[in-house]
Amino acid sequence: MGRRALRKIEPTLDLKNHLRTVEELPLPCSAATLFNCDLPLEVEVGSGKGLFMQNAAQSHPDRCYLGIEVMRKYAHYCAARLARHELPNALMVHGDGLRVFHEYLRDQTVAAVHVYFPDPWWKARHRKRRVMNEQLLKDVQRVLVPGGQLHFWTDVAEYYETSLELIAAKTSLIGPLPVPERPATGDLDYQTHFERRTRLHAEAVYRAEFRTAAPLAPEGPKK
Repeated sequence: MGRRALRKIEPTLDLKNHLRTVEELPLPCSAATLFNCDLPLEVEVGSGKGLFMQNAAQSHPDRCYLGIEVMRKYAHYCAARLARHELPNALMVHGDGLRVFHEYLRDQTVAAVHVYFPDPWWKARHRKRRVMNEQLLKDVQRVLVPGGQLHFWTDVAEYYETSLELIAAKTSLIGPLPVPERPATGDLDYQTHFERRTRLHAEAVYRAEFRTAAPLAPEGPKK
């Protein structure tokens, strides 16, 4: 399924608080340096039209959200969406998500990573471009806090299976944990626009969650 044309962004909308390039990110990149707070930080790789970013930031004001989108027009569209809804806990980055993870995010600083419907790069010679690759997965495990989560959804069975095999081979993440499909309560009550389109066409969505090991419980007082 191809992407539909984007609506035009309102020319009067100010994106300065919701859009950065990779080069404009602070080092290190964290909730403290991005949002001037100590709330948990969640990162989405490939934000598309920004439905997840908007809904998540609105539903969880006690968390911060960093979205990464390699396509400029979609990054700007997502940022406009966040600005329009005045969401101070969400920010879009235009650029390479692999670079953000590898160069800007420090160890154990991210509560959750979200990867929804990434480009499957159908041709065998192009599969090295897939975002679910060994380098990203190593960095995901590195940046997640103890008990942190990786959410991966796709509508491509082959991509799902090969990604799960790669996660099992190259990381110590716990999973895959099942993610049941929940009924939509409204027209935009979906994780992403792509999930909405896929389900409305009665096509399968493959979902998995992975976690890092939870922090050790503190020892009780010695007797």
